[in-house]
Amino acid sequence: MRTVLVTGPGGAGRTTLAAATALAAARKGARALLLTTESSAPETVLGTPLGAEAPTPIAPGLHARRIDPGDRFRQEFLAFQERAGAALDLLGAAPLDEDELTELPGSEDFALLQALRAEHASDAWDTVVVDMPSAAETIRLLALPNQVRRYLRRLLPPERQAARALRPVLAQLAGVPMPAQKLYEAAQRWETELSAVQRVIDDPGTSVRLVTEAGPVAAANLRAIRAGLALHGRRTDGVVVNRLLPTGSADPFLAALSGSQQTALKALREEFPDVPVHEVPHLGRDPQGVDELDALIDGPAGGTADTGTGDTGTVDTGEGGDHERNGETAGRRPDPWTVEDRLATDGLLVWRVPLPGAERRGLGLVRRGDEIVVTVGRFRRIRTLPSVLRRCTVSGAGLRDGVLEIRFSPDPDLWPKSD
Repeated sequence: MRTVLVTGPGGAGRTTLAAATALAAARKGARALLLTTESSAPETVLGTPLGAEAPTPIAPGLHARRIDPGDRFRQEFLAFQERAGAALDLLGAAPLDEDELTELPGSEDFALLQALRAEHASDAWDTVVVDMPSAAETIRLLALPNQVRRYLRRLLPPERQAARALRPVLAQLAGVPMPAQKLYEAAQRWETELSAVQRVIDDPGTSVRLVTEAGPVAAANLRAIRAGLALHGRRTDGVVVNRLLPTGSADPFLAALSGSQQTALKALREEFPDVPVHEVPHLGRDPQGVDELDALIDGPAGGTADTGTGDTGTVDTGEGGDHERNGETAGRRPDPWTVEDRLATDGLLVWRVPLPGAERRGLGLVRRGDEIVVTVGRFRRIRTLPSVLRRCTVSGAGLRDGVLEIRFSPDPDLWPKSD
């Protein structure tokens, strides 16, 4: 199964390009699904009202579903309220009714991740294209499952639970279910759900596609975004440059705009030398309906873009992408953070962290016990050290050719002694 997460700066046309990408996959015979949390824009682009309960047929092979975060929040809250009924009664709390519940900030993120997991598990699709939030929010959303799991393990460590055999006895003595038991049961449910979501995100068939317009700051903006994605191990499979004007216009105004776009396009290709950059022409209007989306797929740039390698054409479905060319198999993508053994030559172990697009002035590195905190611009990631590095001290770090190398020296007090 192929999962394409389409994101980019606000206003670049990511909803339109996500819909066109899903349609391109369907035109090639795939069972394609478009997932979105937007309310009106996707319906305008597709020319069809979307349902939240089940995917809506759009064209042969193509379905679309609008995720309703409010409905998801109400379902989850009412289920929690029912499970925690005994504890709430002890506190004298009055239960809330469904019609008085309004979703809290962040509900949309969890609803989108849950829907993606459910559709991935359904085995009903060959390609799922997700109309993601803006790029910075997408990075935070994709980091959310691991972050929440870390918080749960710190707040409710499984090894500190009361013995399972004692909990029913304690509950009988108290006359009510033990709060700790309910907490740990809830934590286990969250762990199971979040682990399933993380498997989808880490799947070799999942990648991120960046949509941008060709403006003077496009390359600099996407550089920071790409570094943030790389920090969390997310793979960028392509950059789609939207709304390109035709070249060679006799009109001086249009010629100047087109020239500026071509300059920006060249800068984007230089910024992403190892990632396909796809061009999408400006249709002179915002596409509405499947027929006009077809114009993006089969536009004047030379037909449907090559799947994974072309840099002309319009829309790339991403099938047969890097994960296949690299020989990865179904399951979990290999961890891009690798440990290099230089003990024999330099007396060091080096943790190599690929960070294409990162700049030295935005880097931060802090070790906290068995964890390390890496900051790239406005993005941060906390990772547990591999077991071999926990017996070492950080001796330095450097950024070279888009790779952060963190140097570790064995700690004499912790390193195994040779006989």
